[in-house]
Amino acid sequence: MKQTLSLITIFAAVPALAEDTRQLDAHEHGVGALNIAIEGTTVAMEFHAPGADIVGFEHAAVSEADRASVDAAVATLATPLNLFVPPAAAECSVTKASAKLESEETHDEHADHDDHDDHDDHTDHDEHTEHDDDHAEHEEHAEHEEHADEAGHTEFHAEYTLACANPTALTEISFAYFDAFENARELEVQIITSSGAQAFEVERDAPVLDLRSLF
Repeated sequence: MKQTLSLITIFAAVPALAEDTRQLDAHEHGVGALNIAIEGTTVAMEFHAPGADIVGFEHAAVSEADRASVDAAVATLATPLNLFVPPAAAECSVTKASAKLESEETHDEHADHDDHDDHDDHTDHDEHTEHDDDHAEHEEHAEHEEHADEAGHTEFHAEYTLACANPTALTEISFAYFDAFENARELEVQIITSSGAQAFEVERDAPVLDLRSLF
């Protein structure tokens, strides 16, 4: 028997839960997601949340201050037991943790710039020169705004693996996550165990999730 199962494998085996996970891509500010799979003494977790929830902005980190905020957030997200706190009696330790900032922009930023050269080719017609330049400038500005919007859809993503020597003591999780990130309002939590799958909503004003019903 495999000691661990990847979250991808587990969620693929539960179509309804996988569908819920895909719907989280709606990118609602203030709302993140935490997927948890518990098998034996292994707890696998996958987290994602909009950039605005974590660092307060979603534009690309260009300034030194923005980059510092992102670096600090990634470092914080890489310490899961400081964010999603199990009971001490569960004796959990981190065996793997990774965190990063991702952008939803997938197309080549420069793909449309070739179109501007076509407008420049028309400058041989003196009567259209001014109009074409204005048109090209307008399109370039519009495309710049479009790319800015696309790049603005950023999301923090983290994956963790915990080893819990006493998994029967996993009776709750305390979400110190809300203390760490003041813009976060809610986490949609989905948990799979050998007894099935359940979904929960954990909010800032009630940051403790009771897991006793899972065991």
